[in-house]
Amino acid sequence: MDKPMPSLAFNLMSYMFKLRDLLRPRDEILKEAEIEPGFRVLDYGCGPGGYVGGAAGLVGESGKVYALDLHPLALRRVRELARKRELANVETIHSDCQTGLPDDSINVILLYDIFHMLSRPQDILAELHRVSSPDGTLSFMDPHMSEDEIVSGVTSGRLFRLSSRGTHTYRFEPVA
Repeated sequence: MDKPMPSLAFNLMSYMFKLRDLLRPRDEILKEAEIEPGFRVLDYGCGPGGYVGGAAGLVGESGKVYALDLHPLALRRVRELARKRELANVETIHSDCQTGLPDDSINVILLYDIFHMLSRPQDILAELHRVSSPDGTLSFMDPHMSEDEIVSGVTSGRLFRLSSRGTHTYRFEPVA
């Protein structure tokens, strides 16, 4: 499906994200996802892991964060982050679509700043719907898209419906 960006571009993007995260920490965005202790969270398109550490802290030792990305450098950075912070509840997944996770197993899916780059977004949404628990949440943010593009892009396949709009994110719930 999608191809990883060149390593130089990934490294530049990672540097920009570090600056962004220093100036505007990701905590406010994660707060809107309503992650609770014991939850299983999938950070789809995790990049260098800007949300992984915060999500791992929110789910606690009884929870799990799955960080999925297509780029090997992204997964390497996430593994380094988990090792440095001693986050035993973080697992990486190398994939461009399929998660390998069981059906109905994820409480919160983070789909942040990646949707505009997907060549086959409906295939990704189908996989996310499959792994989402019936009362799960898809927390979505993509500053490269308008509100209309976001809502129509996520709901057009009738797999998710908009449940609320926060300051930074949109919350979608899976359709039964």
